[in-house]
Amino acid sequence: MNGSGIAAVVAITLITVALGARGMRVARTPADFLVAARAVPSLVNASAISGEYLSAASFLGVAGLVYVNGVGALWYPVGYATGYLVLLLFVAAPLRRFGAYTIPDFAEGRLESPLLRKVGTVFVLVIGWFYLLPQLKGAGITLQVVVGSPYWVGVVALGAIVTANIAAGGMKGITVVQAFQFWLKIVAIAVPAIVLLSLTHARADALDRPVGATFPVATTVSVTEPIDFTVRKPVVVTASGTLDGRTVDGAVRLTSGRHSAGRGAKLRFPAGAAAPSAVGLDELTGRQWSMPFARAGSGEQHPLAATYGLILATFLGTVGLPHILVRFYTNRDGRSARRTTAIVLLLVSCFYLFPVVFGVLGRLEAPGLYLTANTDSVVLVLPKLAVAGPGGVTLAALVAAGAFAAFLSTSSGLLISVAGALSHDLLDGSVRTFRWCSVVAGALAIGAGLRVGGFSLNLLVGWAFAIAASTFCPLLLLGIWWRRLSRTGCLAGLVVGGLTSATAIAITMLGGGQTGWPAVLLGLPAIWTVPTSFLVMIVVSLLTPGSLPEDVAGKMLVLHLPEGLRGPMPRTWPTAPPTAVARETGWA
Repeated sequence: MNGSGIAAVVAITLITVALGARGMRVARTPADFLVAARAVPSLVNASAISGEYLSAASFLGVAGLVYVNGVGALWYPVGYATGYLVLLLFVAAPLRRFGAYTIPDFAEGRLESPLLRKVGTVFVLVIGWFYLLPQLKGAGITLQVVVGSPYWVGVVALGAIVTANIAAGGMKGITVVQAFQFWLKIVAIAVPAIVLLSLTHARADALDRPVGATFPVATTVSVTEPIDFTVRKPVVVTASGTLDGRTVDGAVRLTSGRHSAGRGAKLRFPAGAAAPSAVGLDELTGRQWSMPFARAGSGEQHPLAATYGLILATFLGTVGLPHILVRFYTNRDGRSARRTTAIVLLLVSCFYLFPVVFGVLGRLEAPGLYLTANTDSVVLVLPKLAVAGPGGVTLAALVAAGAFAAFLSTSSGLLISVAGALSHDLLDGSVRTFRWCSVVAGALAIGAGLRVGGFSLNLLVGWAFAIAASTFCPLLLLGIWWRRLSRTGCLAGLVVGGLTSATAIAITMLGGGQTGWPAVLLGLPAIWTVPTSFLVMIVVSLLTPGSLPEDVAGKMLVLHLPEGLRGPMPRTWPTAPPTAVARETGWA
């Protein structure tokens, strides 16, 4: 039990609920709930987008991946940040000028196809729920570490809080919450990282040794769940609890090979001992850990292909994330959208410096996590391990507050995206319907979140990015910049990209493709699903020129001409017929 950690989580929850309750007073219309009346200033919007984007995978998962997979895992934060450069250059301003509420709205308006709206809505729901799962898992882990509660408590608590907040105030109510949560998160991870850097015991050259991780000082490892682990070198430990099926209390010699520990067991390793690793967790030597390539499945097969698959998913996946894209509709105009994106790129890049520090210091200072396999918790446990006394408790409480803020802010944006797609794109779009859709979407997410405890946070997020990169990224890039994109071509590419990426991910989740090329092609499917989706859209569009929308020229002008040259976008769009876009803006 950590009283400071509990107090920090409770305080963040109360502030979130209080700021969200404000939304009940300021949110009245569907535009308030979906796009915050299109009146959010650039800096506030950039802070809110950053708060929404920096999720459980960013706050906890990046550090955990660096801890386990080494330097190659740095492609995750690089890709997450660089995706905003693609948004800045190619998507932000045109998307805002088009004036839709959701991505399915854009698809129907650009290509005049109600069927595209429905198919797009399905993928919004798939991506949104997929991205919600790691947030819920992160909350479960955080409350396990901070409060000592079962995993399900954090999942249910986060889901209930976010659902209530969104149902109360929608986008207008949650924008200030997310902006506040970003600045809390960057303080909560930067301050402990800087303190830990100044207090580290181990030498950095230990990262490149031809052996695995070792304990820098005598360390006690507490086992919270039954675990099987592998010992690389024989070692004498002081143990209590159940070890290899028998109760022990005192010195025990662990031979090389496989062992087991029961719930509540404690093992104290001497300084310099090689760190055991959980069965199924690849514990790398220093040389392997320092390799700059991504890893797929178990082993190190085809690292270059795995790296390219990861780059495609993260660089282009950001372009297709519905909960991020909807934020650009909340800007006043295209220029504000571009300014917002530039600020986000700066804020996100600064943030990602610090989880990497935790991952590196974790390998040096907390090798015991290899034994428990709870590597996603390295950000939460490292402050108390590295800093003794009240200082470590205070830093741990600050990190816990930031972690819970990460889950709350990202989950809020995702739930708005999912509820907005359900209410606006499938139902009548009223405020009452939005609120009911928020409740339904939140309940379904909680149910699914209870079943993903065994998957890595970044693995779950990476899959959501892969689906987004294979569906909405081609739709947006081609829809904004290629006038010959047809309804049939777009629909074909959307379906092919979505089904292939989702099928590959489903096979991986069921245990397939653990080694060799299947691990790369199924675990990181963007390397082939993204080019396939682009190719299908282009080829089928060229073969079906008869399904081009009638007013392509007018739509392209709406997307690319600055507002000052063509007058303001009509506030009634997109409820007006899509074919009237050019006439309404004076370009018919």
